[in-house]
Amino acid sequence: MLTIICPIYNEEKYIARCIESLIRQDYPKDDWEILFVDGMSTDRTREIIASYLPQCPYLRVIENPNKIVPYAMNKGISEAKGDIIMRIDAHTFYEPNYCSAIVRRLRELDAENVGCVCKTDVLHKTPKTLAIREVLSNKFGVGNSTFRTGIEGVQEVDTVPFGCWPKRVFEKYGLFDVRLRRNQDIELSKRIINGGGKIYIIPDTFCTYLARETFKGLARNNFANGKWNILTVYYTKQMKSLSLRHFIPLLFVLGLIVPTIVGIFWHPAWLLSVFVLLSYLLALGIVSAKLAKQKHLNFFYLLWSFITLHCSYGWGSLLCILFLPLKKR
Repeated sequence: MLTIICPIYNEEKYIARCIESLIRQDYPKDDWEILFVDGMSTDRTREIIASYLPQCPYLRVIENPNKIVPYAMNKGISEAKGDIIMRIDAHTFYEPNYCSAIVRRLRELDAENVGCVCKTDVLHKTPKTLAIREVLSNKFGVGNSTFRTGIEGVQEVDTVPFGCWPKRVFEKYGLFDVRLRRNQDIELSKRIINGGGKIYIIPDTFCTYLARETFKGLARNNFANGKWNILTVYYTKQMKSLSLRHFIPLLFVLGLIVPTIVGIFWHPAWLLSVFVLLSYLLALGIVSAKLAKQKHLNFFYLLWSFITLHCSYGWGSLLCILFLPLKKR
């Protein structure tokens, strides 16, 4: 029995496509249930889900007055009938063999968690949105995150998008940390690995995530990602809850700001800021020009997408560090 849990909140733009992709799954419909755990949506999300209930008796809506994802996951797990738990996202749609391939590999690999590559796409394809899509799949944009950049074979990894676990994993390692509005999946993955468990990413299938389509949306989302990297360390009291790649944007922003401030008192320090900035812009220009030529994308949109992603992410981490003393008080 498979229980699929999907935390939702105001997903009217995406929820129908997500459900349609689930209906097309080749997984036996008598052997699963799908729980939409709703953070009290105020748009048409619940209405759209309700329209599918007559033809999909395996769908169920559960209310989540606490609104955030870890509460939704924990509530779904507590009500799950299945002995396998799979998390999905409403911004995402899934290949027809998604569930069957992941569940099969979970058994074959005797793993604690299995996932697959999550490709990035956009609902509305314009020169700007296509540039944003490319940046969110590029190593210069997202680092060595294999679930974004792609794989060729089964790999043991530190985390996967969404995830699929035997239910016994939550009895052994605990539920999702409700203090974490973000990174709760990464933190759970670290607990599993630190406890001797195995996490794998497989090439057999994939899902497609629909990204933000404006620079403002991209900046807001990655500012929050950077902020919650710091808060994850703060709440868990250990750096090993995350990986080095999560802090590279912070180091980049510090490499610009710290020498600039020091330069007020010792002018040669400004040379370091200039060096960091010029090195970054040179690398950025080369990568953007290559992508623009190879994939027929707009060079300037690529340039600004990379800058927005890196700076908003690093700035979110830095501001969180600066304001942590206020939070402690």
